Amino acid sequence: MKQLIASMAFITVLMSFQTVSKKPASPVTKTTTPAAKKPATGGVVSNNLKAIMERGQNVYLINCLACHQVDGGGVPHLNAPLDGATAVKANDKAKLIRIVLKGMTDRVEIDGESYSNNMAPHPELTDQQISDVLTYVRNSWTNKASAVTQAEVKAVRAKIK
Repeated sequence: MKQLIASMAFITVLMSFQTVSKKPASPVTKTTTPAAKKPATGGVVSNNLKAIMERGQNVYLINCLACHQVDGGGVPHLNAPLDGATAVKANDKAKLIRIVLKGMTDRVEIDGESYSNNMAPHPELTDQQISDVLTYVRNSWTNKASAVTQAEVKAVRAKIK
């Protein structure tokens, strides 16, 4: 419990240093699935999708927010944006899963901009946590893409061990 409280305090401090994004920040209520914009479910039952999005948002707040920011806009030239990025919305979910599991140390170009900050690997996350957070990211802000399943995460994890 102490670790969770410390993590939340750390996140609050980091949010106070949030950089200005190119896009206007969306209200926090928009990071969940708004009624007007339903995410692509990818075979996920819609009553379960709300729970997936909530769990995914929690994983995002703890593990991703510091670098990718509350609005998914990232930090210019350091941390890649997740909002609107073609790689996030693409059909190659395995690539996203590998990035979460193994991290990323290469300088990468996304949608015409270069990003140089390393991303830490997160092999400690469970298959459910990874599927939840990637489904959340793929269906938040302006993104709309199919859900990532635990089976997809399990298959990728098995290949990289």
